[in-house]
Amino acid sequence: MLHWFEKMDLIDKKILKELQRNGKLQNNDLAHLVGLSPSPCLRRVKQLEDSGVIQQYVALLDANKINLGLTVFARIWLKEQDAKTVDQFVEAIHDMPEVVECQLMAGDCDFFLRIVVADLDAYRTFQINNLNKITSIQNVKTEIPLQGIKKTTELPLY
Repeated sequence: MLHWFEKMDLIDKKILKELQRNGKLQNNDLAHLVGLSPSPCLRRVKQLEDSGVIQQYVALLDANKINLGLTVFARIWLKEQDAKTVDQFVEAIHDMPEVVECQLMAGDCDFFLRIVVADLDAYRTFQINNLNKITSIQNVKTEIPLQGIKKTTELPLY
């Protein structure tokens, strides 16, 4: 069975690249950028949406302008790795909007979180009032980045 990516041609990939850069592109502008007329372009976008390749369209916000200027990373170790403990942690994390990304890890820690808050005081409050109350957590190690070097939402398409 072929994956959608294996069925895509160069035009589909161009469409995806352009929409990753600007999801608000009007169909006529998108068609011009990828070298199609509007009708076939719209049809291809619809196919990419229907197949689930395009999951959704979002607005990317400037965190600093909405007083969420601090991103921290937290490595989480659980008390146990059994299904009940993991499920309890996952359920608790889903209810925390400050956690914008959660990855189950292979390696040293069990989970890796990206957390967005206003400042260090807000993070301290979040950790005390939220993370520390998750009973399945054994240990939390917080990493504070000094400078953002690269941040993108664009996936590489070859």
